[in-house]
Order: sequence, then structure tokens, then C-alpha cells
Amino acid sequence: MTPLPLAPDPLLILFLAIGLDALLGDMPWLFRLVPHPVAAIGKAIEILERRLNRPERSGRARKWRGGVMAVGLILIGIAAGALISFLANAVPHGWLVELFLVAILLAQRSLFDHVHDVAIALQKNGIEAGRYAVSRLVGRDPSSLDGHGIARASIESLAENFSDAVVAPVFWYMLLGLPGLIAYKTVNTLDSMVGYRNERYRDFGMVSARLDDVMNLIPARLSGLLLVLAAPFVPRGRPINALVTMLRDARHHRSPNSGWPESACAGALDLALGGPRRYPGFSVEEKWMGRGRTKADLADIHRALHLFTVACVLNAGLVVLVLWLKSSSLIWG
Repeated sequence: MTPLPLAPDPLLILFLAIGLDALLGDMPWLFRLVPHPVAAIGKAIEILERRLNRPERSGRARKWRGGVMAVGLILIGIAAGALISFLANAVPHGWLVELFLVAILLAQRSLFDHVHDVAIALQKNGIEAGRYAVSRLVGRDPSSLDGHGIARASIESLAENFSDAVVAPVFWYMLLGLPGLIAYKTVNTLDSMVGYRNERYRDFGMVSARLDDVMNLIPARLSGLLLVLAAPFVPRGRPINALVTMLRDARHHRSPNSGWPESACAGALDLALGGPRRYPGFSVEEKWMGRGRTKADLADIHRALHLFTVACVLNAGLVVLVLWLKSSSLIWG
């Protein structure tokens, strides 16, 4: 993607968007007035799912319809991203619109705030408040969680979503610009809404789940590596243990991708994450990732937030590095 003279380099836009997201976060005041782009994607998925995923249809028919829905929404997202990017390059100062849109499609600040809210709730108001706060992050049954379980669940969510909500969006924007970023957010939203292995979504959401696995393949592993590199900057962080744990235990997660950042985080903080979990109506039996403590506590949440913050800085640093390499090649090329 070659920028027109009116617009800065897309990598510079990305770097500024990362900073804007870190500064402003979710901007709830704005999205009380207009729908968030991800919420709009989610609403479209909800409407189409109700019409296409009818229980009386065969598994094959539901699988086909779910695939058509996924591909159709992705193509619409790519077209919308390409149009916005074209206009941003063609109109004076139009790049500010792209900058703003990229910033709101990142979630580093909101993820930090949600996990920090869990720590504050636990510290000030006890277990019940902590359960309510963590229920905004995870799908598991909060009533089954004690203080250690709440801390562990919030740390697991922070690590997993570091890949999904921070590294992957940056990766796809760097690779394919705004169309790539919107395509990724569409796939990720599809997976979060219909990519389940239960009776309702097993067939209908299969294509969405597989696309999400593919699009997160590289970002998840990059996320794990960034957490390993961030570990030396965290109190009692263990970078070597993070690397060893990631390489050994990432495969223990039921997802082909989520285990990479989660196991790296477990090793960095000397914790054991994953393991048996209870969801509304069913339980999941998985192996532990990491050989440290299973009884995570409030201090571990703060250490995990420290790890996350450093990893976000390193992620932004990668953008600067690629921008510098690109500029150097143009100068010396």
C-alpha cells in the first residue's frame, strides 16, 4: 500500500493509533452516541445467525450457511476498509479518520482497565465484587471461583487477549492495512459469537472458528515471544522459565493459539494457568500450563498487568523498528 503525499506512512498512523488507544481507551462517551464498529459487526452477525442457523436444517446446510455468512461479512469488511483507506489518502487530513478508526479497533487500554477493575474489586469489595468484575472478562461460571480462581481467570484472559486484541490487530494492519485490520476484527468477532463447539454452533460456526485459528497463527506465537521478552522487566519475572514453559506447554490448551501467550505468561510469573474450569452447564478438563503456583493472588494480577504493559510497549517498538527499516531501505535503496 503506497501512501499518497497527503497521508503519512501507514506504519506511522499505526504507531500514533497505538498511542491514542493507550491514552484514551474505549471512549464510552463517544459510543453512547454512535455504535462501535465491533458492535455493528456483532449486530450483523446476530441478525444473520438467527435467520440462517435454524435447528431444523441439517448439519451440512448449517455449515454451508455459516461459511457463506463469514466470507460475506469479511468481504464487506475488506471493501469498507479499502474505501475508507482510499478516502483517507485522497482527502486532505483524511488520514486522521483512519488513525481514529485504527485506535478504536485496538483494545490494549480497555483490556488493562478491565483486568485492573478485577484487582480493585477484589481488594476493596471482596469475592462477590471480584466475581462480578471477572464475569465481564471470561465465560466461565464465576460462582465457582474463589479469590485465587478469580485472579487466575483474569490473568489468563489478559494473556489470551493480548494476542487477540493487541498483537493480532497490529499485525494485520502492518501486513494488509485497514482492510486487513477490519477483516481480522470481523473474523475475531465471528469466532467470539458463533465459534463454539456446542450443539447450536458446532456446524454453523465451524468456518468462523477455523478462520480465526488461521488468522491468529502467527500473532499468537509473536504474543508469546513478546511476553517472554517483557519478563525481565517485571518484579520476580522469569524470562527463561517463560520461554521453556511456552515451548513445552502451549500445546496443552484446547486452542491451537491461545496456549502460546497463556503459557508464556504462566512461566514469566511462575504460575500454573489453565487446568480444569467450570462453565455454565459444563466443565472442561485441561492440563496445567506452567509448573508454578496454582493459587494466584492479587499481587499476581498486578504483576501480570506490569508484564502486559511492557509487552505492549515492545509491540509498539516493533512497529517503530519496521518503520525505521522501511525508511532506511527507501533512503539507501
